[in-house]
Amino acid sequence: MLMRTYMRKLVYRNKWKRHWAALLLMLLSFIIILVPIYVLATMVSSKINYAVQHSAQLTRITESFLQQIEIDYQIQIITKQNLQKAATTVADVLPSVVGATFNSITTIFLMYFFLYFMLVSGGEMERWIYRFLPLHNNNIRRMGTQLNELVKSNAIGMPLIAVAQGLVGLLGYLIFGANDPLFWCVLTALASMVPFVGSALAYIPLGLIMLAESTWRGVGILAWGFLVIGVTDNVFRIWFQRKMGDTHPLITMLGVIIGVPMFGFIGLIFGPILIAMFLLIVQVYIDEFGHINADYDPSQHDVEKL
Repeated sequence: MLMRTYMRKLVYRNKWKRHWAALLLMLLSFIIILVPIYVLATMVSSKINYAVQHSAQLTRITESFLQQIEIDYQIQIITKQNLQKAATTVADVLPSVVGATFNSITTIFLMYFFLYFMLVSGGEMERWIYRFLPLHNNNIRRMGTQLNELVKSNAIGMPLIAVAQGLVGLLGYLIFGANDPLFWCVLTALASMVPFVGSALAYIPLGLIMLAESTWRGVGILAWGFLVIGVTDNVFRIWFQRKMGDTHPLITMLGVIIGVPMFGFIGLIFGPILIAMFLLIVQVYIDEFGHINADYDPSQHDVEKL
């Protein structure tokens, strides 16, 4: 949807061959989308390698931190049962992480495979849809328009909001002297795409870690996250909703729950689109083949039974 206009310009205005235009657009999308993901994966892998190489030191630091919490709040955290549960959880999560990574790579490969033919033969596909889809033309155009809005809202809006929150978070992390602020900036941007909790998944753990080192710096990070990053999220979402359309938070949440297991990381974007398109198809089906009983009120029916 996003490349359709540029594809038509390259083919009809600049007289490019279809396959060369498609390959150029695919290369640009690869650079814009996958290179940042590769950079993130490199950063995360370096952290994992560091954790593995310094596992004994990290274990001592963690135990010291937990023991201090136990002394301050009179609770018991480090027990044999808890340690066994933690080891079991890690053993269960690691295979799923590896499997999700492989599935994501496979999905990306298939996505570009289909994208090439959709760009090269996009006009023929559109004519086939208009010819054989058993719907009125106005409903077909309605579906196309809303799909275009959904793709822009999710594929452009979510990354832009994520980048904005990541940059605002980076400023705060630099001000309060966080270790490796660039890593936490990227983590904040990614976490912001998770509905409801959002970037709090990044700045709350960072704030708690810094509280163990310096009270004022930890409080500063938490305050910056709740007050500045949170306000930035609200301001950008309101502005973006006026520009490109709105997606209900419940649709986003259901889309993430369904999309991530199916598509991996990119399910954060495609999941909400699938849910919203399903609801749109239901509306079109009612418009084409059914009707809505506006006079029926199920709550009133329950009252009459009482």
